[in-house]
Amino acid sequence: MIYSLRGRILVKELGLAVIECGGVGYGCKTSYNTLKKLGDIGSEAMLYTHLHVREDAVDLFGFADMQELNCFRLLTSVSGIGPKAGISILSDMTPEQFAFFIASGDSKAFTKTKGIGAKTAQRLVLELKDKISSDSLGTKADNSYIPQNSGNDESAFGEALEALMVLGYSQGEAAAVLRKLDPALSTQELIKETLRLLNSR
Repeated sequence: MIYSLRGRILVKELGLAVIECGGVGYGCKTSYNTLKKLGDIGSEAMLYTHLHVREDAVDLFGFADMQELNCFRLLTSVSGIGPKAGISILSDMTPEQFAFFIASGDSKAFTKTKGIGAKTAQRLVLELKDKISSDSLGTKADNSYIPQNSGNDESAFGEALEALMVLGYSQGEAAAVLRKLDPALSTQELIKETLRLLNSR
């Protein structure tokens, strides 16, 4: 298993980044959002990776952060969503937006990606909302984690908590940070600020 790559950027083009590690250039299929975060050719970069093996091909996918990798793995676990479609979706939205759309049940947002129809988008949202309760993401968000009489819209807090669980954080870890935030923030602002604080640790 190749967990990550760190090395010099040899190639950076639409959908592809080649990272040289120990004299070997590893070609990683990437999203547009990951490419934007990479430096110039010749600079050092690190990508978290996912190796996808088929009968006729072995493809390596690279991501700028674990959140995007988690989203990719969730997407490709949905029937009818392959790696190519997963990369396309993550090129059209950030991991934060992806998690928000899943938590809020907004299937229409996914139809903006070429090749994703209404039925596929609805199935995607339905299956991934269920996966929030899987062992890899912790226990499904419940009301005990929502601060009482906080002045915040409980649905906003709950949606933010579920979105953070989609990205791979545990309920307790995400809720502990969420409780410290301004209760007047919107769901998307809660997600963004919590991620900033979690990543700054």
